[in-house]
Amino acid sequence: MKLAKTYGYLRKDLQSIEDALHDSIQANHEVLRKTSSQLLKAGGKRIRPVFVLLSGQLGSNYDKEQVKTAAVALELIHMATLVHDDVVDNSELRRGKPTIKHIYGDQIAMYTGDYILAKALENILQIRNPKVHQLLSKTIVEVCIGEIEQIEQKFNWDQQLRDYLRRIKRKTALLIATSCKLGAIVSDATERQAHHLYKYGYYIGMSFQIIDDILDFTASVKELGKPTGGDLIQGHITLPILIAKQNPAFDELLRKTFTDPTNVTEEQLDHILTALHQTNAIEKAYEMSEKYLQKALEALDILPDYKAKKILIDIAKAIGKRRS
Repeated sequence: MKLAKTYGYLRKDLQSIEDALHDSIQANHEVLRKTSSQLLKAGGKRIRPVFVLLSGQLGSNYDKEQVKTAAVALELIHMATLVHDDVVDNSELRRGKPTIKHIYGDQIAMYTGDYILAKALENILQIRNPKVHQLLSKTIVEVCIGEIEQIEQKFNWDQQLRDYLRRIKRKTALLIATSCKLGAIVSDATERQAHHLYKYGYYIGMSFQIIDDILDFTASVKELGKPTGGDLIQGHITLPILIAKQNPAFDELLRKTFTDPTNVTEEQLDHILTALHQTNAIEKAYEMSEKYLQKALEALDILPDYKAKKILIDIAKAIGKRRS
């Protein structure tokens, strides 16, 4: 089952969130309005709002507007990180479309990201619950640390598995975990339920990012919306590469090819991709993703059998089968 089909019944709620996102980013300045709108129109899975909505439905005091406000804030934070990522990675394409960085340059892109982040904070202030603000601020701090670590670890062929796992935790898993917990908090779920939803989100986020990193080597340009192997070219050492590097011949090929990372040709990249597929790295990476998915499912065991819980289970299974 396609991921989006698992939460199809949320279509009206998601459209409402889409409208709220559109309203949130309207700026008085023409350039900010254009850049923010361009990013919003590029779309996305809106998976974070989905987790806020579903987790909110598990609480005892579901307030549609409060949940929507939290969902909008989470998605705006995610959008801001995307704009900043494109600057750091010098990316020309995102979801198959030119990035803000590519069209307007680094400075405009950075301030667009800052603007969207500020709008997220403005939204979340509508929720008068200190727990929400504490959780969100702590998450943003961790995401920033993760971004710095990602820059520091570029082309570091000697990094370890724990470095990668810590990085994707901060890059992806924490924001999804926070989405789940925020939905629970604003809907007055118990602390135990909120904690387990946070764990579910964390494990789902780890699995989701691992599969994203696998797809960088297995999906087509059309499916990715960016060049195959783009993460590696940018210097990001992901799980498939870390596993393949355990093969001395692959490790030597990698280090030799990237002696000068600015001069790697398409032919050399193709050679590395072919060599990667001749190892068992892709299969091993999927196995690790599956372990995180199983932990995510176990985290849901204590929750009551609401419809939202079934959808959370379906999402986990759909993520595990994602191949594009």
